Amino acid sequence: MDDVVYEDIEIAPSSVVMQAARDFAEALSETPQFAAFEKAAFAFHQDEAAQRALQEMQEKQKSLRGLKMLNALSAEQRDELQRLQDAFTNQPVVQAYFKAQDDLAALCQALGDTLSGSIGLNYAAACGSSCCG
Repeated sequence: MDDVVYEDIEIAPSSVVMQAARDFAEALSETPQFAAFEKAAFAFHQDEAAQRALQEMQEKQKSLRGLKMLNALSAEQRDELQRLQDAFTNQPVVQAYFKAQDDLAALCQALGDTLSGSIGLNYAAACGSSCCG
């Protein structure tokens, strides 16, 4: 088997790579999508009704986790979980938060695709977690 030698590959010093990453993060933080997400997240975390609804939903989910894993929830228990989930997700502040989150995720996906095309490497796969960390 012949080893292929790539003589025209440029290797950037780690300091250059780190500066590029910081510049990228700064540019991302200045986008309208990021600003909207920060604003929506702040509003969501400050909204007492939304936080209470979230807590109630999470507590009920936790209390029924074992039964749910065994697929042993009664119809009443499933209805209660659904009611609590609806009470949470139907709040305008929660819907605004989820929309801002989706918009930011879409931007990040598009940026990742652009980056992948520029560097010739699947950026998302290269940066994702592996089975070993």
